[in-house]
Amino acid sequence: MARPPRFETPQLLDAAVSLAAESGPAGVTMSAVAAAVGAPSGSLYHRFAGRSALLAEVWLRTVEGFQEGYFKALESSNDPRAGGRAAARHVVAWSRTHPREAALLLYGAHEFGRDDWSDEHLRRANEGNMRVRASLAALAGALGVHGTESLDRVSLAVVDAPLSLVRRHLRGGTPLPPHAEELAEECAEALLNF
Repeated sequence: MARPPRFETPQLLDAAVSLAAESGPAGVTMSAVAAAVGAPSGSLYHRFAGRSALLAEVWLRTVEGFQEGYFKALESSNDPRAGGRAAARHVVAWSRTHPREAALLLYGAHEFGRDDWSDEHLRRANEGNMRVRASLAALAGALGVHGTESLDRVSLAVVDAPLSLVRRHLRGGTPLPPHAEELAEECAEALLNF
């Protein structure tokens, strides 16, 4: 009977997230992740085809984890404004609960080597991006507004403004203030009041 692996994939990805939060994508190397968990490098190469696959998995696992709650928040109410407020709040609340992952997401997919990702990783990334765009368009439609300017305003309300609040504190090394979620909701409410 085969012996269970000593180092599980989630443990390796958690170490990679920590390295990315501390040193950016450049800090996520196969040897650095192996050293962080005390694993032989072969443990990583057994699970990931190379560094680009590791970076893709780190990015996608983080984004997909964030998006799961984001979409639930956005669809949490029959009132589109309430869903928009909940989504804006989720951006801040998730970042407060997952500061390492939030720091990682301050970078972009291209900084995590998107140009070298496999077709499967690109498919996952593209599906997530399309779902975000579709959800923002659906929110705009539910609010009865259409066009590029309206979609930009919806995006600002439920994506850009809450991310800006998070980014300022994460990049500045200061904790999110206790009232950050309320600020994100208030901004969303004001912007979604067409």
